[in-house]
Amino acid sequence: MMDLLYSATEEELRAAVRDLFADRVSTAKVLARAEADLAGVEDSGLWHTLAADMGCAGLAIPEEYGGAGASWREVAVVAEEVGRALAPVPFLGSAVMATAALLACDDRELLTALASGERTAALVMPFGGVIDALHADVLLVPTDDGLYAVDGASGVSRTPIVSLDLTRPLADVTLDASNGRLIGPADAVVAALTAGAAILASEQLGVAEWCLTTTVEYVKQRHQFGRPVGSYQALKHRLADLWVDLTQARAAARYAAGCLADNDPDLPIAVAVAQAHCSAVAVRAAEECVQMHGGIGFTWEHPAHLYLKRAKSQSLALGTADRHRAALAELVNLTL
Repeated sequence: MMDLLYSATEEELRAAVRDLFADRVSTAKVLARAEADLAGVEDSGLWHTLAADMGCAGLAIPEEYGGAGASWREVAVVAEEVGRALAPVPFLGSAVMATAALLACDDRELLTALASGERTAALVMPFGGVIDALHADVLLVPTDDGLYAVDGASGVSRTPIVSLDLTRPLADVTLDASNGRLIGPADAVVAALTAGAAILASEQLGVAEWCLTTTVEYVKQRHQFGRPVGSYQALKHRLADLWVDLTQARAAARYAAGCLADNDPDLPIAVAVAQAHCSAVAVRAAEECVQMHGGIGFTWEHPAHLYLKRAKSQSLALGTADRHRAALAELVNLTL
């Protein structure tokens, strides 16, 4: 039976990452970046601290390649905090999806570079645009012949595109006259997308947790007719239902991360369940956050709209909930 509880090491990692983000990516700073049209621009200084100084870029990379030799469980913990803070760092694109592809290819050179935090990589796959590709040093390009690594500084043009999510940069990528190096089979992309979907569930969990925590704090402080609005039964029930959904989402996300870490044969099912459930919970939590904050929740001055946009974009990113439910039905031989 898999243990879904967080280990002491994971809690220490969480505390360190949360402290970093509290200092460098407060909600006030996220809003300020949005107002300056910088919400989706990568914070290179923050990424260097997280990736190189704290070693989070190499958590899933073996020690022989300069990584931390941890597991995807630790990666999932960092992803939770990235979602909770809407941190402008290429964690999902580089430390998760690109890293998973490179691990499948066993490319020592690029794994070592990513583990050190000196370089970032992005998988050139549709995300309504390519995620974290705008400033990536290396682009991983799947072809019929296999997966190629392309130097991002040579023969590559990248155009920022307007995204629903103001806090996650997307780009259109054009390979003009670039030279690539074949690094592995094309099916390495499957490993990358599977890992991305599994860890994205933890990022969605972080978004939902921030929304619920912030909403509970607000309804305790906001008074209407001489009493806190949180004391009204209708709001209590909605928040209680959301807490139950979030608890279930945590179990699903943790199980998906655990299956990924253990290379468990149940991984495809775990990922499908996690994405089908966590994406909906994140969107609902963000919607409730906006609504229960009343008028201020609908304004640009409050960060709730940024979390709603992140939650909605996450729910479309690596397969919609309906798509994952359909995949789950096939995996368990359920005839629809």
